[in-house]
Amino acid sequence: MLRFQKKYFVWAILLFVTEVLIAAYLNDRIIRPYVGDFLVVILIYCFVKSFLDIPTFPLAISVLAFAFFIEILQYFNLVKLLGLEGSKIARIVLGSSFEWIDLIAYTAGVIFILFVEKRRGLNHKTA
Repeated sequence: MLRFQKKYFVWAILLFVTEVLIAAYLNDRIIRPYVGDFLVVILIYCFVKSFLDIPTFPLAISVLAFAFFIEILQYFNLVKLLGLEGSKIARIVLGSSFEWIDLIAYTAGVIFILFVEKRRGLNHKTA
């Protein structure tokens, strides 16, 4: 089950850098909130896929469930409950506000993953 896959690791690094740049330098109403959410599920997928040989569909659905879970924690204002509202990193990583449209962005990101992997013929265990 452990298997390092360089191509996914490189994509994860590129996506991470992109996310950091978006978080650090953009404060708009489209790219930061929605494109960032779209990309974050792809980032998580690529990072996990870098180290674990998991079939595409179960991993993509697991990443989506994780993203939904984090968004639900935002609904309950987890950052404030943990007393971390003064931490910029906590607010960036965990988020600080719930939005229904974020769930759509996560779902779109996972659909994109499934589409790309199917097109590449990797929709099976040995990716």
